[in-house]
Amino acid sequence: MIVVAGEALIDLVPQGPGALAGLRPALGGGPYNTAVALGRLGSPTAFCSRTSSDAFGEALLDGLRKAGVDVSAVQRGPEPTTLAVATIDGNGSAAYSFYVDGTADRLFTAPDRLPAGTRAVSFGTCSLVLEPGASAYENLMRTAAGQGVFTALDPNIRAGLIPDADAYRARFQGWLPSVTLLKLSEEDAEWLGGTPGEWLAAGPSAVVITRGGDGLTVFTRDGGEHSVPGEQVEVVDTIGAGDTVNAALLHGLSAWNALSPEALATLDADAWTRLLRFAARAAAITCSRAGAEPPYASELGEL
Repeated sequence: MIVVAGEALIDLVPQGPGALAGLRPALGGGPYNTAVALGRLGSPTAFCSRTSSDAFGEALLDGLRKAGVDVSAVQRGPEPTTLAVATIDGNGSAAYSFYVDGTADRLFTAPDRLPAGTRAVSFGTCSLVLEPGASAYENLMRTAAGQGVFTALDPNIRAGLIPDADAYRARFQGWLPSVTLLKLSEEDAEWLGGTPGEWLAAGPSAVVITRGGDGLTVFTRDGGEHSVPGEQVEVVDTIGAGDTVNAALLHGLSAWNALSPEALATLDADAWTRLLRFAARAAAITCSRAGAEPPYASELGEL
């Protein structure tokens, strides 16, 4: 079982140019998209979050169930669902503004235990920013790591939600000893500061950096650096692309029984190249579709 912990929200996606373009609601949130992508790839997956009992919350849970994701660990509350308003630029890249005050996912509390059979837990995005939930997710991360569970982190920076950038950067550094696999975009890496070597020295066994259409690079503890180019595709938008990469990496590592620091250390250049190409292929399919619509296993072929 791979557990994905974090927010589920509604993306309001513009259907045309301009500030007053019509908005289409879509299921979203970085962790939510990762969970759906893992379910579609066929990995046993559970979602750990708090969602609203409103109609949006019900739709979010229904989307998880359709992807085969276990929702028994999802907490419920009467608070409204978080809304993210997307704007899409000429290259298909998305930027967001958020409506988060008093919403359900902020009130997440850390569970007493993880679902039976948990082999990995994935964290990231808004859930590690917005209190009081952020501290609860942080506590869950540290607890899981302390129990020897593989932990994955994608900061997926949303700068508009971070009131104190320096405090967040310091907090990020404090998470690294509890992280097995760190994945972040080139833009996130620039915003956070530091280098892959510095992050690896602080805790993670591997760091994967995504470079949009230019591909992906992994840096490993033994000094390895392996890159693959991006898959060429006509981009509709990039919503959910990074989340799809998260899912593809975790799915591949699970399939290879490599969800541990020791197993990551045994992966050679060929294995990392295969895994990164699989993730690039999965992300390209997501970019070819409107909104966060990650691929099914049948669309990707073998690792």
